Amino acid sequence: MTAVTAASSAATDPSAPKPMRADARRNYDKILATARLVFAESGADGSLDEIARRAEVGPGTLYRHFPTREALVDALMSDWASRVEADARSAAEAGAPAHDTLVAWFGDLVGHITLHRGAAAKICAAMDDPTSPIHGKCRVMGEANRVVLDSLAERGELRDDVDPHEIMRLLGGVASVVDTSRADHLDVTPMLGVVADGLLAR
Repeated sequence: MTAVTAASSAATDPSAPKPMRADARRNYDKILATARLVFAESGADGSLDEIARRAEVGPGTLYRHFPTREALVDALMSDWASRVEADARSAAEAGAPAHDTLVAWFGDLVGHITLHRGAAAKICAAMDDPTSPIHGKCRVMGEANRVVLDSLAERGELRDDVDPHEIMRLLGGVASVVDTSRADHLDVTPMLGVVADGLLAR
């Protein structure tokens, strides 16, 4: 399809996303950059009004681009999904012993889920909510987990009844413990080791 044909199709297809004006794109990018800073400082429940103020846009501009907090989180997670997939491929291809593979991979997943304080509860809730704007990212995470588990199953090192979705729920619980802990650094390796032990073929 030529550029002209593509442009013509976009113009006649009402479902095709409309390109942003240059000023709208600048505001969109400023909001995302500011949200990264605010969420890093205050967690995923950081003030949207504070984001708008520091991005030097009105609240209405922020909400036009991101109607809900979840929509803003989803946009921030765009490269997050790529990192999750890359970590899964590395874990599946490393050929390490099954227990070590699971503990390291589960640790990576917990780290991804708890990237911003307060994000764990939102991600865990979105796992089973197809209407959530971040449900698609949760599916990416679930499929990445399946890649690692399937690689071990093919080696005959997992129990036959392992359900990757249930494992994601377990890991979501561990991530929530990390997210709500008052400790400066909570070592969840022992918990992840217990989960891993329960999945291994005997």
